[in-house]
Amino acid sequence: MKRVLIFSLAYYPKYIGGAEVAIKDITDRVACTDIEFHMVTLRFDSALPKVEQVGNVLVHRIGFVTNNPSMADLKKFPLALNKFLFQGLAPFYALTLHKKYRYDGIWGMMAHSVGIAVGIFKLLKPSVKYVLTLQEGDPPKYIERLALPAWPLFKYAFTGADRVQVISTFLGAWAKRMGYAGEPIVIPNGVNTVAFSKEVPVLELIALKEKLHKGKDDIFLITASRLVHKNAIDDVIHALSLLPENIKFLILGTGPDEEKLKLQVTNSKLQTRVLFLGHVTYGDIPKYLHVSDIFIRPSRSEGMGNSFIEAFASGIPVIATQEGGIADFLFDSVRNPDKAPTGFAVDADSPKQIAETVKHILAHPEAVAVVVQNAEALTEKGYDWNHIAKDMRERVFSIF
Repeated sequence: MKRVLIFSLAYYPKYIGGAEVAIKDITDRVACTDIEFHMVTLRFDSALPKVEQVGNVLVHRIGFVTNNPSMADLKKFPLALNKFLFQGLAPFYALTLHKKYRYDGIWGMMAHSVGIAVGIFKLLKPSVKYVLTLQEGDPPKYIERLALPAWPLFKYAFTGADRVQVISTFLGAWAKRMGYAGEPIVIPNGVNTVAFSKEVPVLELIALKEKLHKGKDDIFLITASRLVHKNAIDDVIHALSLLPENIKFLILGTGPDEEKLKLQVTNSKLQTRVLFLGHVTYGDIPKYLHVSDIFIRPSRSEGMGNSFIEAFASGIPVIATQEGGIADFLFDSVRNPDKAPTGFAVDADSPKQIAETVKHILAHPEAVAVVVQNAEALTEKGYDWNHIAKDMRERVFSIF
């Protein structure tokens, strides 16, 4: 049996995103008799134990804590210092764990989050095999600017890796540009196809529609994302002003742009048409997708975006840009005539195109049904977590 130490800024049961979902879905599918996973991560909440078994991962938590902090609190003092603290503290904490457990490998989740920390550990323990996974959604140039104060160590996160796995060809090109000498292994994130594709009980859907005040003529656009500039929620709100009043917008998620977006809604007099639903548990997201009509996230940048694949699996049409990793799976009938269409593409920063595309989808239900069918087939074939975990075990973890 091998032992592998994961470096991740956050983990279950709180403050999770696509990267944390990926770790859990992959590690849950790797036999504990094959690989024993440990993790060093941030604690944040004083109620969380310092050491805890979560699924197939023994989680070791470090860093500043407060009592039951919200996502917004993570950006405030003292918790805001944790991301910087992690880079220096985590590798040396990992060294103490290594003395006890003798790890065969380390696995870094996202260079911009843990790259400096895993780089320091690799420099101090060069014989321990090191895998880097790239899941970044922010533009690489932006990440590189943030890393300038510690550039040599950040770059070593790439050049020192024994293997790099990426969730899109876009991120693979970044790894090469940053100096990784090998060929990045492209394995996308997956989706729980059963959870997102299965029918939701009718009574639950009726209750949710009543809760959301969905009338029989209402059309719901929906997004599930962090409320940050790159996800372009502001463009959807702008587009709503160009659409009929029966078209409304559900926003699942929280983030630093929330107050700014609420102000935009107020200034645009769209308070009755935009619903900020805040944090929705991962298990409840399928219900919200099933009561909605169109998923939309016109990202300004994207490493991949699990939410798009989840929407594919749920059986509703998807509007997105083709920025970054989205281009690997969202094919548009006009822009990608050589591929079976799986969604509807718009340019970044184009509310007018968003409005026109929404109208097009509503006006052509038969053509849309074919696109949705193609998207569901693509999801089942290439994005099921069971296939992803098998690929990770055979093509990535085999290095340990």
